[in-house]
Amino acid sequence: MRVPLAAIICLFSFFKTAHAQPRALPLLPDSIVAALSHELSGEQAKRNLEYLARHHRMRGSQGFHAAANFIAEQLRGYGLLEVKLEQLPADGKTFYGPQKARKAWDAEFAELWEVQKQNGAWQQVARLASREAMPVSLAQDSESGEALTELIDVGNGTSEKDYANKNVRGKLVLVAAQPGAVVKLAVKKYGAAGILSYAQNQRTGWWRENENLVRWGHLDSFSATPTFAFMLSLKQARALQARLAAGETITLHAQVRAGKHEGNYEVVTATIPGFDAKLKDEEIAFSCHLDHQLPGANDNASGSVAILEVARTFARLIQNGKLARPSRTLRFIWPPEIEGTHALLNARPELAQRIKAVIHMDMVGGGPETKAIFHVTRGPASLPSVVNDIAETIGAFVNEQSQAFASGQETKFPLLSVEGGKEALQADFAEFTMGSDHEVYTDACYGIPAIYLNDWPDRYIHTNFDTPANIDPTKLKRAAFIGAASALVLANLSASEAPRLWQAMQPLALRRTATLLQRRAASSKEEANAMTRFHLWHERALFESQARFMVIPASVRREAEIFYAQLETLVGKPLAIASVQGEGRLIFQRTEKFKGPLSTFGYDYFTDHLSSEAASAVRLLQYRGERGSGGEYAYEALNFVDGKRNAQEIFDALAAIYGAVPMEMIMEYLRALEKIEVVQQIK
Repeated sequence: MRVPLAAIICLFSFFKTAHAQPRALPLLPDSIVAALSHELSGEQAKRNLEYLARHHRMRGSQGFHAAANFIAEQLRGYGLLEVKLEQLPADGKTFYGPQKARKAWDAEFAELWEVQKQNGAWQQVARLASREAMPVSLAQDSESGEALTELIDVGNGTSEKDYANKNVRGKLVLVAAQPGAVVKLAVKKYGAAGILSYAQNQRTGWWRENENLVRWGHLDSFSATPTFAFMLSLKQARALQARLAAGETITLHAQVRAGKHEGNYEVVTATIPGFDAKLKDEEIAFSCHLDHQLPGANDNASGSVAILEVARTFARLIQNGKLARPSRTLRFIWPPEIEGTHALLNARPELAQRIKAVIHMDMVGGGPETKAIFHVTRGPASLPSVVNDIAETIGAFVNEQSQAFASGQETKFPLLSVEGGKEALQADFAEFTMGSDHEVYTDACYGIPAIYLNDWPDRYIHTNFDTPANIDPTKLKRAAFIGAASALVLANLSASEAPRLWQAMQPLALRRTATLLQRRAASSKEEANAMTRFHLWHERALFESQARFMVIPASVRREAEIFYAQLETLVGKPLAIASVQGEGRLIFQRTEKFKGPLSTFGYDYFTDHLSSEAASAVRLLQYRGERGSGGEYAYEALNFVDGKRNAQEIFDALAAIYGAVPMEMIMEYLRALEKIEVVQQIK
């Protein structure tokens, strides 16, 4: 196949930069880049992080309230306007879209001691866990209780065989699984008094290497079987197991004063108003999540302080006359993760209507000890958007500048913090992944494009070792810069910027095309055709997404038409879709029952309304494709339900994004959504 000369030249110009001198940032003048570089402070961000990491920041809790008040106070001190602490009921019954509000949870006291009888009285001999010393040692949503009893090892604790020939009634059980997964058998059926879990952290290459890690544990927020659970390290658990296996009786005394109560989701918001009379009602939002266990430094005090530092920097530069007030309004949002964003957008629908794009930061400060890789992650393929190309362009600029500096070259903007590292950022430009608040914004009901900045893996995520000591101020500064620069481009985007933006978009389109050609070579003919059709649609839709911010100039449209014609020649014309038969012809649309994705925290709308047995039979949710998990297939399948695409077209799109999945699994999922009235079939 003959490749157009223009495509070869553009492709070469993109890839040759890997070993070239660092380029200027094509979307912002050097004066603005310099102003951001000089004002953004990784040290200031880390000082704020150190305060947040002192609080056990559970939703609706006293610790979260203290953290939220701190953020609000800092914002007021920085001179931001409309600083608000939104309070939305967290009462166990209010629905925000598909999210049933969990009650607030607080803990007053929790200790676990080994005791032995001496002179007829129980004496404390070793403290195994203390909420005061380590709040993460008490599982979230534990309820008050007390037990002076034996410890029984039941292995994983999630199957009947784990309890065979063991009497756990009134005893404490030692389990390998997360506490919430064992309550039904251990506590409800067999009468255990409480749970000790040594559940391990998320699986990474460093999984189980550090036996001193204590994992953040969870109980079911809506369970009808109240209980408590303590979290132990693997080292502690192994020592207890060895003693039990040797026939020793271990007696423990557990005391817990904690519980759920009606409260509020608290969401801090603030703005820097835009100056343009026609555009100031449009907003570019910065998002994070403020909650998580103590210390929760990288997850997610890091994202919280990074956007706080962006807010401070913008306010200072505008006050000092070094930066013009942006055309569109900038908004900053600190919610509890996912459920707080659900609550805010459903309770304040006018916000969702004003927000044109979101920059979301969740884990952006991990230093070398965390083994983290920093990602600039695109939105879902179902929502092609130029905002992701803007973020990639800025991320590539930071990569080049930091790589050049680390290699000993002269560079204008290494973006260093005095107290931070000097390593190259080496940001990875990743395809869509789930797991944070960005997936609420990018749900098709809202259709708000989002930039997602995040670290993964992080070997200390959700453990007692996620500490400020492992946070790198330089990393915080660079993440803040990528977010701040992206926001300025988006906040001022207009037709006059379209030619420069289009120039930046072309090499990224070619990079995606190269990925297509690579994947297509290992696919069947049918899958290759589906991938090609989707790719060509996606690239054109991405170009059209500029219209969300401006009227695309006719001259840019003409250039784009030539480019996409050449792109189609490069990849080859895909075969037309064969005539669609059977259920593949069915068309579904979302109902107006609620807005937001079904993936939520602490409450499963799909399972609750379909029944757990029926939900477990929906095979798509357990499916693993070449590049995606069941949850990602389900998220994108629902996003593609638009009243226009038929089931066959949804099948083709999912095959192109994640790899082919059996058509009957797609239909099984859509039928289940229809049954619970999330979608309806168009007759």
